[in-house]
Amino acid sequence: MSNARLASRDMVFHDVRVHPSADNLAREDQLAWKIAEVATDGVPVTDAVTDMIINRVIDNAAVATASLTRGPAVASRAQAQAHPYNPGATVFGLEPAERVSPEWAAWANGVAVRELDYHDTFLAADYSHPADNIPAIVAVAQHLADARNLTGAELLRGIATGYEIQVNLVRAICLHEHKIDHVAHLGPSAAAGIGTLLGLDEETIFQAVGQALHTTTATRQSRKGQISTWKAHAPAFAGKMAVEAVDRAMRGQTSPEPIYEGEDGVIAWLLDGPDAHYRVPLPAPGAPKLAILDTYTKEHSAEYQSQALIDLARKLHHEHPELRDADRIAGIVIHTSHHTHYVIGSGANDPQKYDPTASRETLDHSIPYIFAVALQDGRWHHVDSYTPERAARPDTVALWQKIATAEDAEWTRRYHSADPEEKAFGGRVEITLTDGTTIVEEIAVADAHPLGARPFAREQYVDKFRVLAEGVLPEAEIERFLDVAQRLPELTAEELGRLTVTAPAELLGSVTAPEGIF
Repeated sequence: MSNARLASRDMVFHDVRVHPSADNLAREDQLAWKIAEVATDGVPVTDAVTDMIINRVIDNAAVATASLTRGPAVASRAQAQAHPYNPGATVFGLEPAERVSPEWAAWANGVAVRELDYHDTFLAADYSHPADNIPAIVAVAQHLADARNLTGAELLRGIATGYEIQVNLVRAICLHEHKIDHVAHLGPSAAAGIGTLLGLDEETIFQAVGQALHTTTATRQSRKGQISTWKAHAPAFAGKMAVEAVDRAMRGQTSPEPIYEGEDGVIAWLLDGPDAHYRVPLPAPGAPKLAILDTYTKEHSAEYQSQALIDLARKLHHEHPELRDADRIAGIVIHTSHHTHYVIGSGANDPQKYDPTASRETLDHSIPYIFAVALQDGRWHHVDSYTPERAARPDTVALWQKIATAEDAEWTRRYHSADPEEKAFGGRVEITLTDGTTIVEEIAVADAHPLGARPFAREQYVDKFRVLAEGVLPEAEIERFLDVAQRLPELTAEELGRLTVTAPAELLGSVTAPEGIF
């Protein structure tokens, strides 16, 4: 979004730079305090934002349901169950009456939501999956619902804050170029969202934001090379840390400060260094929190920068049946943005991205693999497209090795464009056949993107939930959850505990929970 468009939303741009200790930077001038001011601003949630929050609650539940028997979800759920608590919070898959400590619910639910890489996204100066805020905020809401008489209205405000803070940090501060993982923006946003939920004061939220940032800065190796199961755990860890940070701050415990601007702080040593200068947009006092409206979800279970290219491969599959035959293809070059080339393309120089034995987490960050499978199959499936058998199919391996990416200056410019009308996450694909003919097609945004061919609305979110819940949840449970989620603004304190899904005992019993310390 352009600065002009942000200004039209009544935003304030905060100049953020490193200060020597001798400056004794006042709290009121620190970014963490500015975040706390936004979190304490009781502006009403607009109807459009309310509608989108409901969509994302449904979306999270959909992808979490589909991951209930996958290893990371099983392990994190078992860890959470080792920490029962009353009143506590619910865990996806378990009966609502089985409650665990809220930070462990945030952990287990965060892992389940993130495991399939299949929920919402926002890309700007950095990357993010803003719905990662939701598990932590919901967990605290369920835990303190009766004690603080929290309702769906308070939960909506908390989630709106979480999105607002994370999205605007992502607009302004790049983490990945310094090899810092994107969850460093999530810890502060989730802490701020919990602060809004609970109606905490600025001082408490300020301390919580600082602690959450301090404990969630980690390297991007979690998304490099042989990508591990930690990819699903990383945002869940940030959510868990946010819950704990708010708890400590409420007990009067303080944070290192200035956490962003200090001469030994995050910016000075982990980001742009002592000469850094950022302009961070945040809503002006009384301005609505609308950032969620700039985010977008996934139709396909893969890294966001592959979404549009999956759609293009699907189109080519149907329009050019000859492309399904690997022997007829001499080579494919995907001309795309710097980010796509270096993060999920051949520019990453990760041999694992071309390895048929690579982990699922690695394959969903390999656009050569993804494009090959989508081109041959004409679809993308969250399970079938990743099986070892599918990855090892000889004709797929042959095609896969013929696909490379190349950075294109124009696609990089469009990726970084501040104008949402031209911002693009796709590329131009050039396919050379063995007979010398070429096919060239391009796509700017995914079909499901707000500017795409088939933008997601409530109907598509509900359909996504139904598809992913089929064979996992009974039909009655599917309908029950959809009813509760779509009544989110009206939910009572007691009803907040129903914002979960309960899987059949035999399904959960079909997987063995690994033993650990707890």
